[in-house]
Amino acid sequence: MPKLTIDGQEIEVENGTVLIQAAERLGIEIPRFCYHERLAIAGNCRMCLVEVAPGPPKPQASCALPCADGMVVKTNSPMVKKAREGVMEFLLINHPLDCPICDQGGECDLQDQAMAYGSGISRYSEHKRGVENKYMGPIVKTEMTRCIHCTRYVRFATEIAGVPELGAFGRGEHMEIGTYVEKSLTSELSGNLVDLCPVGALTSRPYAFAARPWELTKTETIDVLDAVGSNIRVDSRGEAVLRILPRVNEDINEEWISDKTRHACDGLRVQRLDRPYIRGNDGKLHEASWEDALSVVAKKMLEFTPAEIAALSGNLACAESVMALRDVLDSLGVANRDCRQDGAMFETASRSNYLFNTTIAGIEQADMIVLVGANPRTEAALLNARIRKTYLKGGLKIYSIGSDSDFNYPVYSFGNDPRILSDIALGTHPLAQMLEQAKNPVIVLGTAAVARHDGAAIFAAARQIAKKYGVIRDGWNGFNILHHAAGRVGALDLGFVPKEGGRNIAEIFSGCTDYKIKMVYLLGADEFDMGLLGNAFVVYQGSHGDDGAHRADVILPAATYTEKDATYVNMEGRVQRTKRAVFPVGNAKEDWKILRALSDVLGKPLPYNNLEQLRARMEKIAPHFANIGEIVPSPIQEVEAPSGRVVINSTPFDEFITNFYMTDPISRSSKTMAECTREAAGSQQTKKVA
Repeated sequence: MPKLTIDGQEIEVENGTVLIQAAERLGIEIPRFCYHERLAIAGNCRMCLVEVAPGPPKPQASCALPCADGMVVKTNSPMVKKAREGVMEFLLINHPLDCPICDQGGECDLQDQAMAYGSGISRYSEHKRGVENKYMGPIVKTEMTRCIHCTRYVRFATEIAGVPELGAFGRGEHMEIGTYVEKSLTSELSGNLVDLCPVGALTSRPYAFAARPWELTKTETIDVLDAVGSNIRVDSRGEAVLRILPRVNEDINEEWISDKTRHACDGLRVQRLDRPYIRGNDGKLHEASWEDALSVVAKKMLEFTPAEIAALSGNLACAESVMALRDVLDSLGVANRDCRQDGAMFETASRSNYLFNTTIAGIEQADMIVLVGANPRTEAALLNARIRKTYLKGGLKIYSIGSDSDFNYPVYSFGNDPRILSDIALGTHPLAQMLEQAKNPVIVLGTAAVARHDGAAIFAAARQIAKKYGVIRDGWNGFNILHHAAGRVGALDLGFVPKEGGRNIAEIFSGCTDYKIKMVYLLGADEFDMGLLGNAFVVYQGSHGDDGAHRADVILPAATYTEKDATYVNMEGRVQRTKRAVFPVGNAKEDWKILRALSDVLGKPLPYNNLEQLRARMEKIAPHFANIGEIVPSPIQEVEAPSGRVVINSTPFDEFITNFYMTDPISRSSKTMAECTREAAGSQQTKKVA
């Protein structure tokens, strides 16, 4: 391990460490534009020049120079200062004076470093060059005249996003960055290009000219539009959420977020339910007061027997609302409830049966992944990025049993016959030997694998394989369920599944058809065919006028995740909390408060009056809710084969999410997501023609 001295401070570093990394460990700032710790080194901006001895009598790029034993490095010598001023002067030669109209203003690395390291004057008096803007889709807006050719976004698209659609063409003064053939970017992570751009060449198209950064209120919270639980920052002004940016969390999303997480925020105030409604005798919904709406709901709940009432929890439901609804149902003796709108069938007695046990960061230790009816690219984009990262490091082999998905890393497909799992369990399939030889094998069961009639048999077969071939062993659990809904794991943890003698979602639907279920309470549940509810009396509690609201007889308007302090559990079992960034619209209220008020009208008041008491109740049911931000290990439980004659059939796995950009009421209300959907459809059509 080499020892070197930087600005008089001695440090010992690992072999292969470059100077800029060593300086960061000492807290010494070295300016940079092209260097990024998560991308390959380019060494083309030359802003990170330092003086190195022994060595040539000229400054050297610290981002591309490995540390060597005995090096003496100066980062603030007169030579370095003069060199940086020269580099900055060259960078500003062709950079336009757009700061007053540039969306990057106030957050621009070029502005900051020009002030800190520039000479403050320019000797250039010629015309600046102009570059034609490139179209990159509805998310990224370009002003390519501002580009300083750092190539960060080229490397991100190729390495992280896995879509090598950006590159440099031309030479010298005529060099430009673009997509070769003008088209929309096809990555679900393309919004991160804007964060990486150190100038204003790439900015957010939906956010263009909306606000300056100093006008915004910044709230640190989490995303709930998938089950990853990405850490985000919500920037708001007044009552509106204007943009969403990523926060660094090495265990979950690193510093990236998906395009849906970032840009579906314009759907937060569209098609909102902002007041209660009751369906009248004329078949139309009429505005009502909270007192009247809750009275109608309570009257119906007391009118029907417990066996005639059912409740379904939706994909965006927070843990607090699920807990409150469960307590209301328990007070009435209602056993018919479920949180699995898709009908997923897996054991819920132990958390290890339904978690992503390997964890998102733990994927980097895997040397073999078997995807069963799963497409991480659409179901969990940040998990997919982590899989790609592991693949690029080398040594990871990925296999698939499922539909022919558009993966962005090499995947060997064994076809789309679910019965392959039975062959693996018997040891007659090539994958059996591969699993046996792997050091850290991983099995990922997607929703498409378990949300079908034979889902329980598929789940049991996968668990049998995991136990037989060392996927689950001391110190390693490679058995995973890939969830897509942010509210799913929390609801399972709180036991929002049928009680003994109760009906699951399929049985609730059949009960609605034969008039045995006469009332259904939908807690933000929209992701199923509302025709399955038959003639049941439907109460919809949610934030948007989606399918559930159209079918409802009573609508109770609720807050979105940016409008409440709430708890969610991500796919790996990590408990996290949202923070309120703006207040609910109109007369909408937080979900748990609605249910608390309903319990009073029912004459069965819930035993908590504030959020702290409610969370104490949650911790009593599931103690791990007290461990915020942590993963609490769950004991592994044996899984028995499903009773009856349910066996794995040959019906192929479907692609569970066919439109990444519209998977919930918020994203379906987003204009930006609608534009992305149209672009994606056009791109798919082009591929088919080609």
